[in-house]
Formats: sequence, structure tokens, C-alpha cells
Amino acid sequence: MPRTLVTINDASVPLTPPGPASTILHPQRLRPLQGKPAGSLMIHEIYRSLQGESTFAGLPCVFIRLTACNLRCGYCDTPHAFTEGNLLSLDEVVERTLALGDPLVELTGGEPLLQPEVFPLMVRLADAGRTVLLETSGSLDIAPVDRRVHVILDLKTPGSGEEKANLWSNLSLVKPTDEIKFVLCDWADFDWAVAQTRAHRLTERCPVLFSGCFGKVDPTELAAWILETQLPIRLQLQQHKILWHPAARGV
Repeated sequence: MPRTLVTINDASVPLTPPGPASTILHPQRLRPLQGKPAGSLMIHEIYRSLQGESTFAGLPCVFIRLTACNLRCGYCDTPHAFTEGNLLSLDEVVERTLALGDPLVELTGGEPLLQPEVFPLMVRLADAGRTVLLETSGSLDIAPVDRRVHVILDLKTPGSGEEKANLWSNLSLVKPTDEIKFVLCDWADFDWAVAQTRAHRLTERCPVLFSGCFGKVDPTELAAWILETQLPIRLQLQQHKILWHPAARGV
């Protein structure tokens, strides 16, 4: 049965950040990047698959997954990227990516923006004619990202355990070609996400995606909740977890 939306301005749903975004990068979480030579990238994997999320879902895509993350979301499905990876030069990453041939490329992680070499990497891929997607947690500044890149900004909900890490100033940098994503763990997360969407007029800035935490939120129920909002929010399904085993790597 569909649930009734609570009043969005209810005091229990904060419309402003609870405090300044966390700028502390836990040293132990960045250990895989310690001693990394300048000009190199710590890469977890580079592979071809179908894009499983975003408005580009269903398209063939080359994924560049970078190692290390400054956050520890409770629902993270790629914890192996926290520490596993190999050093590659910037030239090697570009060469391997372009050799796979697909016009769509996504940089993901982990958290790609932890490695400064990712910025020239995005420039070189865009210069090579690729459509470049950047999936980032939203905890780090997106201002240096090449304007040609489609930023997929993940606003962390209370249920993620990392809400305080949101760098809210990023919202002023979002372009119409970017996307904002919420991963929802429960009804409370949904209510919070709707509140932020309304307060910051996010649907007027770029596409807004609501994704239920896999195995915790029924997508059919989430669809009903979205319909009640009367907002142009896009329901996002993790297509790769439907096509392949949810724990499969390299898909």
C-alpha cells in the first residue's frame, strides 16, 4: 500500500546541512595511495560492460574503477576497491581505455577525485572524443572537473552513514548535463531526499535519480512513492545487478 508523504517542511526533515561538510580524509583509508608516484594512477580495474545506472543506462561503456575511498557507506557494494589496485601511468590508462573502443567512459571507484591525476585523465578522454561520466560521492570539490564531463553526484542520505560528508557547495556547480543521485535505504531516506530535492530545486538544475538500496527497498514501492511527489524524479534500477549476480565483479 502506498505510504502518505509527510509534510516536507516538517522539522524532522532538515532542509539545510546539519553542519560543515567533513573535510577530514582518514589517513588509514588513503593508505593505498601513499607513496604513489606523481603522474600515475592506482587502478582497481578497467573493463567493458553495459552502463547499469544514470540516464546512460543500457549503453556499452568502458569503466575505469579507481582504488581508495574516503567514505564507508553502509551499503557499499565495491569494498574491494578500497585497497586493491595496480599502479598504471596516465598514458597506460588512456591507451587501455581507448583500445576498448566504446564512446562512453565512466570513472568510478572508490572515489575517483582522491587522485589528482584523474583530472588530466578526464581531459584526455574528452579530447579523444569520448563521452566521459564521473561518479563521485559528493564529498570532494567538483570545481576542477572539465566542463565536458557529466558529473554524477551522489548525495549521501542519513541511511548511508555518511550524510555529514556531503559538500553542499557542489550543488552550485552542477550543470544541466550533470546528474544528482540519491541511494535510499528506507522511507526516512526517501523523505529526506525529497526534502533536499525541493529545498535546493534540484530538478530544475539537472536530472535527479532515486535508487533504492539493493535488497532493502522494493523498487515497485519506491516507484509508488516517487509518483506521490509529483516531481520529475527518475527511478533508477541497478541494471547490472539484474543482468548479473549482484556480487559479480567486472560487470
